[in-house]
Amino acid sequence: MRVYLASQSPRRVQLLAQIGVQPELLLPDDGEDAEALEALRPGERPADYVVRVTRAKLRAAVARHARRGLAPGAILCADTTVALGRRILGKPADAAEAAATLRALSGRTHRVLTAVALRHGRRGRQALQVSHVRFAPLPAAAIDAYVASGEPFGKAGAYAIQGALAGWIEHVDGSHSGIMGLPLYETAQLLRAAGLRLAV
Repeated sequence: MRVYLASQSPRRVQLLAQIGVQPELLLPDDGEDAEALEALRPGERPADYVVRVTRAKLRAAVARHARRGLAPGAILCADTTVALGRRILGKPADAAEAAATLRALSGRTHRVLTAVALRHGRRGRQALQVSHVRFAPLPAAAIDAYVASGEPFGKAGAYAIQGALAGWIEHVDGSHSGIMGLPLYETAQLLRAAGLRLAV
């Protein structure tokens, strides 16, 4: 079975490779405004937000697949958000926002929510994984150096758990792969339910 991944994240490709899946990328066309799908709605709860965005991404990917006349296969989408209480911490727009986000996370526990959606034929399936991450107090110098590295940009919550800031993470409760952007247990369950045989 072909698996189409509608994501520009190289981390998701790497994670799928861990479970023996080599996806074909199903990226947006030039005329598509993929970022618009991630726009926040006033008062939206983090779990509702990430599930809604993932469903929207899947609908766009299904339409893209049909428009291009591609061979049948499973279409996989995911979205990750970071939440501090009810506050959603998205991808920072600039260095100042990245630094402010990291200061907000310093010494506190936050949630990382990743929703996954799969469409195979007429059947759609989805899952939501929620992890808790606690940062030690982050010195200003560490925040400045991390922001200067450029790693926070394009990442929800302004950090990557597999990156340089991992040395400041005190505790993780949940899915490491989910925090990276694709919870492998939930994803494998969806793929198996669609009829895909995994390596293990």
